[in-house]
Amino acid sequence: MKSSVNIFDVAKFAGVSPATVSRVINGNPKVKPDTRKKVEEAIKRLRYHPNVSAQRLAGGKSKTVAVVLPHYEGVFFSYYAVEILRGVGIACDALGLDLLLYVANKSRKDLPISAGGLIFADVLSQYNYLKNAVDMGLPTIVINSIVDDLPVNCFAIDNRGGAKDAVSYLISLEHKKIAHITGDLKTQAAADRLSGYREAILKAGLEINPNYVQEGDFSRLSARLAAEKLVRLNDRPTAIFVASDDMALEVISTLKDHGVNVPRDISIIGFDDSPSAVQGHIPLSTVKQPLLEMAREAVEELHRIIENKKGRQIYMQNVMPHKVFLHTELIIRSSCQPPV
Repeated sequence: MKSSVNIFDVAKFAGVSPATVSRVINGNPKVKPDTRKKVEEAIKRLRYHPNVSAQRLAGGKSKTVAVVLPHYEGVFFSYYAVEILRGVGIACDALGLDLLLYVANKSRKDLPISAGGLIFADVLSQYNYLKNAVDMGLPTIVINSIVDDLPVNCFAIDNRGGAKDAVSYLISLEHKKIAHITGDLKTQAAADRLSGYREAILKAGLEINPNYVQEGDFSRLSARLAAEKLVRLNDRPTAIFVASDDMALEVISTLKDHGVNVPRDISIIGFDDSPSAVQGHIPLSTVKQPLLEMAREAVEELHRIIENKKGRQIYMQNVMPHKVFLHTELIIRSSCQPPV
């Protein structure tokens, strides 16, 4: 028998959901006697010891908020992750909540169920974690993604609208050859920014050149490789919308290495409004996303659910969850000008 048994192991052994195991552990009288017997037998056979903190959670006494971050290389160097943690931290401090950081990866099957509530900082590959949390009735909020097939409250950035604003601005400068370097298209944010780019191009009556759409993954390396492909085109673009500021700055550096002047030869616009956007030798035009506001609103909503005993059961009832989009702001600096 493995040394660390969790609630999901018990659920699998008993042939029930993790939510049912949680109900048995917490003495819910609505569990059928035969089901309760199966779960209790599984607990005994697996020598499972329920987490005391998790049992306190059932009584609504936990004051800890767990932020579930996706696992990928460089996550703690990400402007997005840093801002989300800063925003959650500020809000938790104001509300007297403790903060627990949980980095999800494929080798981990457990959830931080000792926390009073969970904030998923991006769904990405964490959908199964999210579904388990919802099935167990844990107070849960998703940020940076809208999840339509689960009854969970979501707070996201209007990435599509922000992208449309960025590309429409380039079009207003009379650019017609506009490229896009995407982020990781497995993320909803990157996919929506690509959609916004396409919508703005088509709305202006322009054609989408397939060579102008280069797939990246939010890393600087992917941005450099994409920029090198664009600069080698015979009919290269006069402007590039890049899915993040970090990538956009790498694009500017790459173009400079190839003797291409920004913005005289190619205009560049990013997405984030990170501090680095104004620190380079060419201040970067960009789309500001309200990450701190998104994090704050998520914590405040989660706190309301934790404090409201009826609210804690939102996922077990036929209640319409909130799906909130926060608006972006176009920031104009020196990296864009009309084509020469």
